[in-house]
Amino acid sequence: MLTIKAYLKPSCGWSNGVRAIMRKHGLAFEDVDIINVPANYAEMVEKTGQRLSPCVEVNGVMLADVSGEEVEKYLLANGLVQAVDKPADAPTNAPCTDAEHEKMRAKTIRFF
Repeated sequence: MLTIKAYLKPSCGWSNGVRAIMRKHGLAFEDVDIINVPANYAEMVEKTGQRLSPCVEVNGVMLADVSGEEVEKYLLANGLVQAVDKPADAPTNAPCTDAEHEKMRAKTIRFF
């Protein structure tokens, strides 16, 4: 059984790519909001030593600043999932859209 904790933004191309891989493979995971919960962001930074997201912890192994595509490659390479024929339901290696960036700019967030 896999234990997956994903440090993600609520709305972000990269974060949505990670979620798409989890859905594609039917994986249960903890979706940790790093935008609206400052303590979650601080935990991610402490665990990874860096400030970029998404970060995905799989069975205690931290994958820092990764795309959904990179997460899938890790899972496949380590025999944690099997290849499936169905495509992901969202882009797995794409940045935030202009609309997502604008939405994030509208919020003022102070983490420390």
